[in-house]
Amino acid sequence: MNALVRPLESLGRATLGAFAGVGYAAALLWESLYFAAFGWRIGQPLRLRAVIEQMRQIGVDALAIVALLALTIGVMLGIQFIAALSEFGAQSQVVVAVAKSVTREFGALITAILVAGRSGSALAARIGSMNVSQEVDALATMGIEPVRYLAAPALIAMLIMLPALTVFADAVAIVGAALYSSPALNVTPTAYILQTLSLLTPGDVWQGIAKSVVFAVLITLIGVSTGFSVSGGAEGVGRATTRAVVLSICWIIVVDMVFSFFLNR
Repeated sequence: MNALVRPLESLGRATLGAFAGVGYAAALLWESLYFAAFGWRIGQPLRLRAVIEQMRQIGVDALAIVALLALTIGVMLGIQFIAALSEFGAQSQVVVAVAKSVTREFGALITAILVAGRSGSALAARIGSMNVSQEVDALATMGIEPVRYLAAPALIAMLIMLPALTVFADAVAIVGAALYSSPALNVTPTAYILQTLSLLTPGDVWQGIAKSVVFAVLITLIGVSTGFSVSGGAEGVGRATTRAVVLSICWIIVVDMVFSFFLNR
C-alpha cells in the first residue's frame, strides 16, 4: 500500500509546489507593476537610476553577443533554406522564408534564451546572495520594500530592453543571411535587404516583439522568485542560479510554441 501511496504523495506535493510558485510569481508581478506605477504615492518611488543600470546590464552589455549569435543564425538559415528550396527550384523564396522565420521566431527566441542565461541567472544569484546574507530582511527593517528595490527595476528594464534587443537581432540576422545568400541568388546584399523590407509586414515584426514582452516577464519573474526563495548558503545560491536558467529556457520554449500555434493558424 505504501508503495502505491508514496508516488501519489510526491505528485501531490510537486503539484502544490508548482501552483504555489505560479501564485508567488503572479504576486511579484502585481507588486512590481504597482510600485512602478504608484510607488511614489506611498513613499516607495521606483528609482530611475536603478532602472537605467539594469537596462545597461541587460541590454547594452549584451549587444556584442546578441549580434554575434544573430549573425550566425542568419547565415545558418541562409544555408539551410538555400539547400532545402533549391531541391524544388524555389531559391527565390529564400528571402521571404528567412525574413519571416527570423522576425516571427528565431530573433525573439534566441535573444530570450541568451538573456535568460545572462540576466536571469544574474538576478537569481544577486537576490539569492542578498537573501542568504539577510540583506533582504535588512531592507524590510529599514522600511524599503524589497520588491520595489530589487524586482521592479529589473522588470521595467527587461520589458524595455528585451524587445529592443529582439529588433536588433532581427536586423543583424537578416544582414547575415544577405551576406551569405546574395551570391547564391545572384543579387547584391543591398538588393537582398531591400527585397526583405518590401516582403515583411508590420505583423511579422510585432509578432516577435509580442513574444519578447512575454519572455521578458517570464525571465524576470523566474529569476527574482528563485532568488527570494534561496536557502542553504552558497550552495543554495548555486542551485537557484541553475534552476532559474533551466526554468526560464523551458518556459520560453513552451510559451513560444503556444504563441506560434495561435498566431500562425
